[in-house]
Order: sequence, then C-alpha cells, then structure tokens
Amino acid sequence: MKPTAKLEGSVGEICKELKKQEEAQDGLLRLSREIVRGCALAIKAVHAGEKKNAEKELVAVVEMVKKARGGDRDLEHVVMQAYQEFAEAEILMAVLEKRQLPTHSELGIPFESYLLGLCDSIGELRREMLEQLKKGKKREAERYFGEMNAIYEAMLPIRFSNSLLPNFRRKQDVARMQVEHARSELLR
Repeated sequence: MKPTAKLEGSVGEICKELKKQEEAQDGLLRLSREIVRGCALAIKAVHAGEKKNAEKELVAVVEMVKKARGGDRDLEHVVMQAYQEFAEAEILMAVLEKRQLPTHSELGIPFESYLLGLCDSIGELRREMLEQLKKGKKREAERYFGEMNAIYEAMLPIRFSNSLLPNFRRKQDVARMQVEHARSELLR
C-alpha cells in the first residue's frame, strides 16, 4: 500500500462532498436571483398601485423562499440578500395592507436578513409617503411616515458589532437619515 493511499482516499471523499456543495450552491444562486427579481417586481407593482400584481409576485416568491430554505444548510450566505429582499417586500406589502408586520420566523428566514430588510423597507415606505404627498393625501403620507418611524424606533435597541450583524449599523444609519428626511418632507 502506498504511503499516501489514505490521504488520496480522504481527498477523494472531500472532493465528492465539495462537488455536492457546489451543485447546491449553484442551485441556490439561481433561486436567489429569481427571488430578488420577484421581489423587485412586487415592489415595483406596489409603487405603481398594482396591488394584485404585487400579491401575485409575492405568492411565487414565498414558494421560492421555502425551496431555498430547504436546501441552504451551511450555504445561507449564498441567499442572504434574497431573503433580505423578501423581507423588504413582505414588510412593504404588510404596511400597504395595514396588517401587522411579519416576523422573521413567520417569513421563515434568518433574523440577520430580516433586520436588513427592515432597514431597507424604510426607504420604500418613504417613497410611498412621497407618492401620497404628491397626490395631496397628507393623512396617508403621515401613516407611511408613522410606520417608517415605528420600524426605526423598534430597531434602536439593536447595538451589536459588525462581526455579529454585518452591514446592520450602516443600514441602520441610512434608515435614520431616511426618517429624518421624511420628517422634513412631511412638514413642508
């Protein structure tokens, strides 16, 4: 027996495992792109006042997220952005429909993606607020601002290092600026 026989066998097994992981990753990358695309279409439909189209897109996205969650073990990092976009779209839809905001467990996604999606939803809510102001619907604009502000304030206690929550503090700062700008835009 060669002195490297065990090593070659071990490397061969590692290669088989890495091949499986690579295939899983490739599938998740494709699914991630579809989720992001579906969320973008849903958000665009919301802003265009096409609620039915937004709902239709989100129904499809929910199924894709379930599929991704079923195969993301040890590969969550590959689909974190997609989960974040999903959270953002679902939060926007909940505000539009005057429902309670969904939790990360209700959406079935990791809390890290959920928190980043919450931060990003503030910008989308500001956009809706501005649309309502353009239409002369100040009361509705105030409702969107109230939701933005409530989301931002709910996240204030979250103060952890970037190593635990990558990008959160930066997004939280951007959310704060969005709320401040929205407040001044509402008072004009």
